[in-house]
Amino acid sequence: MMTQLANLIRMAAQLPIFMSCVALFFLMVMTFCDVILRSTINAPIEAATELTRMSMAILVFSVMPVMSFQGGHINVDLLDGLFDRLRLDRWRDVVISLACGVMLYWPASRVVVLAERARSYGDVTEYLNWPVFYVSWFIAILTFLTMGALILRGLVLIFAPQMLEPAK
Repeated sequence: MMTQLANLIRMAAQLPIFMSCVALFFLMVMTFCDVILRSTINAPIEAATELTRMSMAILVFSVMPVMSFQGGHINVDLLDGLFDRLRLDRWRDVVISLACGVMLYWPASRVVVLAERARSYGDVTEYLNWPVFYVSWFIAILTFLTMGALILRGLVLIFAPQMLEPAK
C-alpha cells in the first residue's frame, strides 16, 4: 500500500517538473529572441519583462513541492557531524520539515489575500493586460502544496523513512 502511494506521488511529481522545464525553455527562447531583435533591428519584445516574471514564478514555484518532499534544498551542514555522531540526523530532518511546513501557512495565506486584492482591483499587466491574480493564485496554491509536502515529508521520516531512500 505504501509503495503504491509512493509510486503515485512520484508520477504526480513529474507534471510540475515538466511545467518548470517548459517555462525555462520558453524563457531561454524569449530571451534569445529579445536580444537578437534588440541588437539587430532595435525592436525589443515589449512584454519581455512581464513574460519573464510569469515564467520565473512558474519555474520556481512549480518545483517547490517536489524539491521540498525530496529534501533537495540547499543547506549548510555546519552541525551534521554532531548530529551524525549522536544519530539524531533523522530527527533533525523531522523537526525541520514539520516546522518549515507549518510556517509556510503564513506566507501562503498572505499571497491569497494579495491575489484576492489584485482580483478585486482588476489589476492587469502593463503590456499584455493579463489579470495579475492568476499568477498570484498559482503561487499561493503551490506554496500550500509545498506546505503539505514538507509536513508529509516529516511524517514519512517518522513512520516510514525507508520510502525516502533512493531507489536501487
